[in-house]
Amino acid sequence: MKRKLSALSERYVAALREHLKQGPRASLDTARELGRQAVAMGLETLDMARIHERALDTLHTSASKDGLMGRADIFFTETTTPIEDTHPAALEAGARLTRLNKMLRQRTTDLAASNRSLKQGITQRKTAEAAFKKSGEHYKTLLRESLALQKQLRLLTHRILSAQEEKRKEIGQDLQNEIVQTLLGINVRLLTLKKEGAVNARGFGKELAGTQRMVHISAKTLKQFARACGKHHEPKADRAIASI
Repeated sequence: MKRKLSALSERYVAALREHLKQGPRASLDTARELGRQAVAMGLETLDMARIHERALDTLHTSASKDGLMGRADIFFTETTTPIEDTHPAALEAGARLTRLNKMLRQRTTDLAASNRSLKQGITQRKTAEAAFKKSGEHYKTLLRESLALQKQLRLLTHRILSAQEEKRKEIGQDLQNEIVQTLLGINVRLLTLKKEGAVNARGFGKELAGTQRMVHISAKTLKQFARACGKHHEPKADRAIASI
């Protein structure tokens, strides 16, 4: 480590001497490179200050003339810049500055977008106002047409409901007639079976008579149900129910 430090010190003296010879416009690239070498060796700013002091002692005769000391200080400051950049505080400050710059750019972008949106909204509002003033009569006409269409829609809805009611009555009447015809058929069949049962067995006829009474009760119940529901019976259907 001592040999490396000694070698770095020698390079620092040579680089500083050359920098002072080149004048005020001399490049500081060599100083930054020496700083990066110091970082690689794990040196701190105080270590480089000691090296700089020894270099000034070595170059004392020439460095004290013609304002060279100020340029030597600039060289030293540039050398320590890479070291300062590695410190946690400096890194945190740099990161914070980066985040702030990013937030500032984002807010600038958002503000620009908001301004564009606001201008667009103002333009659209003015256009809408102009169109509304220009087409006021047109809107009044549309309103009258809309009211007329609503009236027609109500009439049409009433007609549809009336038609549905008539259709429901028609279906109910057809269903009632069909049931009546079915009951009539059952009754005719029971009469036939009753006549046949009178010849063969007395008990058979009695059973059929009970079944016939059930049919009469069913027909009577159907008729009462139809009247309670407000159904209108055709004369033919009424006679068929009455004959059961």
